[in-house]
Amino acid sequence: MKLICIGRNYTAHIEELENERPTDPVIFMKPDTAILLKKQPFFIPEFSQDVHHEVEVLVRINKVGKHIDKKFAHKYYDEIGLGIDFTARDLQSKLKEKGLPWEKAKAFDGAAVIGDFLPKSDFKDLNNINFHLENNKKVVQKGNTSLMLWKIDALIEYVSKYFTLKIGDIIFTGTPSGVAKVNPNDHLEGYIENKQLFSIKVK
Repeated sequence: MKLICIGRNYTAHIEELENERPTDPVIFMKPDTAILLKKQPFFIPEFSQDVHHEVEVLVRINKVGKHIDKKFAHKYYDEIGLGIDFTARDLQSKLKEKGLPWEKAKAFDGAAVIGDFLPKSDFKDLNNINFHLENNKKVVQKGNTSLMLWKIDALIEYVSKYFTLKIGDIIFTGTPSGVAKVNPNDHLEGYIENKQLFSIKVK
């Protein structure tokens, strides 16, 4: 099982971090050890003083595919979910300054929240899904899949050029603006439309 993550897929998030807008999707990976176990709190790692939440729509692959054409990509998933890509922003900044990979800042244990999934058939338009993250009952991130630079099917086409997609692989499709530091005793809740798909306590 692979966690394939897409960076810089929402213009407002690119701008808030003052990053350069990419000409192709930015891809990075997380190992399965990054998955936060169900019903477990997220523990802020000791090596970071600035861990950020990044809420993202997730897609779970349901069959093996390679070099998938965009027009056939919809056949490779039947569920849409929500999760968090936790990021040690202070560590990431240091790594980026040196031109080094981001894994230590993005792929550490517990850095991937995978919430519940909903049938794709629940949605009239996958390119118009509202989602948001609440921290202590206050909305802190809000997005819609219409704002993605690369939509779900385009991401599947692009990713599958480089990596064979296998059953159970999950694609994190990128985060909207509003990323911010998490603190002990925070309570993070993620919603697609009005359905809560995860609830995480921070320690």
